[in-house]
Amino acid sequence: MRSQGHEHGHRGPGHHGWGERDERRSAFGPFGPPFGGGPFGPGGRGRGGPRGRARRGDVRASILALLKDRPMHGYEMIQEIAERSGGAWKPSPGSVYPTLQLLEDEGLISSASEGGKKLFTLTDNGRTEADAGPEAPWEDAGRGVDWDAMNEIRKAGGGLIEAFRQVWATGTPEQRAKALTVVNDARKKLYLILADEDVTDLTKE
Repeated sequence: MRSQGHEHGHRGPGHHGWGERDERRSAFGPFGPPFGGGPFGPGGRGRGGPRGRARRGDVRASILALLKDRPMHGYEMIQEIAERSGGAWKPSPGSVYPTLQLLEDEGLISSASEGGKKLFTLTDNGRTEADAGPEAPWEDAGRGVDWDAMNEIRKAGGGLIEAFRQVWATGTPEQRAKALTVVNDARKKLYLILADEDVTDLTKE
């Protein structure tokens, strides 16, 4: 037998309800406001900049290229690739550690325990292969990206979302309605820019 809470559709304290959720969603298009993620929200990719995707071969080539400089731990390699690519690519542990194991199985790298971590070093065969490969495979991930512009976009988008979040959390119903109107209007004007429509009144309102 169902509990009384389930019979009456009780959703717990602080629940906003479907109507309210739909209103918020309409302001940001079909996917709603990206409060919990996306390029601007917490947990998204804004912290380190947009991260490109790389092929499995790029992970392998990048590890070999890094180890030409000095022995490294796996986590250190991840951080080095992220830094050297300008934040464009930060490979996941799920792609790096299996590749390290494969390279070790192939006899191209060796590992030794250091402070509870594995320190990886090129073998002679590994250095030969590294010398024959690209010097900086991670550069392709960040090529052609204007990082200053991306940072400005992220800052502006994050500010808009935070302002909307605060109005929605503390505002009156009238203030929320006004906030929805503002965001919807801004979204439409952004699409007009793509369509090369006249948006000369954008800053007058």
